Amino acid sequence: MEMVKTVLFWTMENKKKYSITSGRWMLGLLAVALIGWVVSACEPQDLDRTFQGPYFVRFTDTTLTYKESYSKPISLSIHNAGPILDQPITVTYSISGTAREGKDYSIAGTKGTVIIPAKASSGSIKLQLINNANNILESQSLIFTLTGVQPSTLQVGFGKEGALGKQLKFTIQDDCLLGGLYSGTGRVGAQTYSVSDVEITSTDCKQYVLKNWNIGLLNFNATKPTLTFIDNGDNSITVPAQSNSELSSTDQISGRGAWNPKDRKISLTLQFRLRMSNGRDTTLSYAQTYTPQ
Repeated sequence: MEMVKTVLFWTMENKKKYSITSGRWMLGLLAVALIGWVVSACEPQDLDRTFQGPYFVRFTDTTLTYKESYSKPISLSIHNAGPILDQPITVTYSISGTAREGKDYSIAGTKGTVIIPAKASSGSIKLQLINNANNILESQSLIFTLTGVQPSTLQVGFGKEGALGKQLKFTIQDDCLLGGLYSGTGRVGAQTYSVSDVEITSTDCKQYVLKNWNIGLLNFNATKPTLTFIDNGDNSITVPAQSNSELSSTDQISGRGAWNPKDRKISLTLQFRLRMSNGRDTTLSYAQTYTPQ
């Protein structure tokens, strides 16, 4: 723009030297030059450029948190952020942090190495948590760090220092003694029913919430109600009197139970006080067993 101002100033100062026709010609030429300069400055310069690498491998997640009572294997995914290769990719990694191998966790397969198969986009570390719940609610950490990759045409992490996706921080949250996932069985008359993925949770390791305790019970098959119980601290359990939204306001559930520290099974005997149509109450007893998954 400064160049344009200079030319216009020079033209105005010297306008007496030119005729009207030659002045118009000069302004037209200047306008053409100015338009060409503006278009050139505004045109994208990189439209024909594409990403040429370096391609890299990285952790799919950068942070994860699980309770120590989670009993299923956990897959920590590592993916190839580039074209699919016709050959396997070997990724190496290290582990640090406060969690203890063999006491808080274990690694399935070859520790320190992950193979992304040929023509595949990802591989994974198989992590298994060890439930050593002791009613102390703390947490431990695991830091997984990518350390190398073959073929050498790839790098670990994205960016100049490879920082993005190079690490995964995994937090293991301590759980209460009775917390976790269970498989439940219950008997109604001569029929035995079962259900999986029953969850028991607590925030203080004394009062617990049991989710999905309805195991073939009466007419509640379509619902998954919750039940509150109390750990008495001596392996015995109390189910305080409580109502359930699936029952009428006058019906109550209560009971007792026990926790076996050897196999960690929980047994409950529930009593249901039901208001009958004749105005009288009746009590039904219902036994359940919960086995850690």
